[in-house]
Amino acid sequence: MKLLLWRYRQRFDAAGQAVVVTTRTYATRWDTDVQLDGKVVATTGASYFAPDGLANHSLIMRLADGRDLAVTAGYNSWTTVGVVARIGDATLFESHPGRVLALPQSANRMMEGTYGKNGNVAKMRENWPSIACDIALGLLFYVVAKLTDLPTAAIVSACAGLALVAVQRFVTVDLLGGMALFGTVMLLISAAFSIAFQSDWAVMMRSTIIGGISALVFLGDAALGGRRLGPRLARYMPGDPDPRRLMLGMGLGGVGMALVNGATAMLGSKDQWLFYTTFLDTPLAFALVLVTVRFAVRGPASAAGDSQ
Repeated sequence: MKLLLWRYRQRFDAAGQAVVVTTRTYATRWDTDVQLDGKVVATTGASYFAPDGLANHSLIMRLADGRDLAVTAGYNSWTTVGVVARIGDATLFESHPGRVLALPQSANRMMEGTYGKNGNVAKMRENWPSIACDIALGLLFYVVAKLTDLPTAAIVSACAGLALVAVQRFVTVDLLGGMALFGTVMLLISAAFSIAFQSDWAVMMRSTIIGGISALVFLGDAALGGRRLGPRLARYMPGDPDPRRLMLGMGLGGVGMALVNGATAMLGSKDQWLFYTTFLDTPLAFALVLVTVRFAVRGPASAAGDSQ
């Protein structure tokens, strides 16, 4: 089952026939079809993972009067799709007059950094053990919290994380990712916090406090030019982001995540917070990371390239 994210639809007339061009974007692919008088006569699509997966869609169909209608659909910004239709050399329809059907240069760099031979998807395949460990630790926390209480879950997950640090010394597979040292420090702070404050409310606020500390670390690194943590994290991000801008975005995103967690802990119940921290916290963080990467990739040099 494909998850539909957005639908773009353009309507116009060609030689007395009603034309509808529909482009659908999904989580992993995008498709375009053309209808003539309510009947689909041409369709195409591509996976984002394929070579040139975001190249313009080109479709040609025969009109009732015998002429060929050529339809081109493609991204003309980070978020919008445009359509151009021609009969021969004459332009019949433009959904966005004057705008080229091409992604901005910064978006192309990001997509190449994501799906290219050495892009982020390839890196994710290489880093699947550390990703699996992160997911396992999150599920461990959720299960233990459901069976016991939040302080116990916090201590158990911290111990499991520290055990991974110990195991890492004896295996060549990367279990901890590029932020191993930073993650280890956060685990130690988390365990100490859970032991010192044996209450559900304290554990729920732990993410706000530790998240705030993490945000300050990121912002501090940004203030220093992103020379320490920035390069370590940038190598796991698409599009070759600027380390300083990446750290600034991560810091501001961390502040936002800390505030959301604090509001959920103070205004919601224990079960509501547990559901948020297990199932909603990660998607929200992922969305913020995407925004941050776009901000970091679209640095001064990228912005200048887009305006050309």
